Amino acid sequence: MSDITSPYDHDEAPSDAVRDIAEVSAVEVITTTAVHLMSAAAVKCGLADDPENQIDLDEARKLIIALAGLVTASAPEIGDQHARSLRDGLRSLQLAFREASIIPDPIGKGPGENLTGPVS
Repeated sequence: MSDITSPYDHDEAPSDAVRDIAEVSAVEVITTTAVHLMSAAAVKCGLADDPENQIDLDEARKLIIALAGLVTASAPEIGDQHARSLRDGLRSLQLAFREASIIPDPIGKGPGENLTGPVS
């Protein structure tokens, strides 16, 4: 028998996890998810410690588009205070992406700009 135990070996584990997530507000889940997307996109845009080995604009584009969709869709629900800071972070990433690109996308055609409007 293995010494490794599953988190589901105990009767209480699944219900504890459900109870814990039930206590987290939707705003917190949305903003946490957005921060994770922002962090990953920043690394992929070359804004981390080792840009030569971490930059991947194809991956950054996907992350920024996902972030733009999340921010755009959730803004009316999470309130201006939260949405404004997420929009600012998104805009910064869109600009960083444009700066990192050898051949920048035309204004309005960059990642997520179809959802946020042109960024320049």
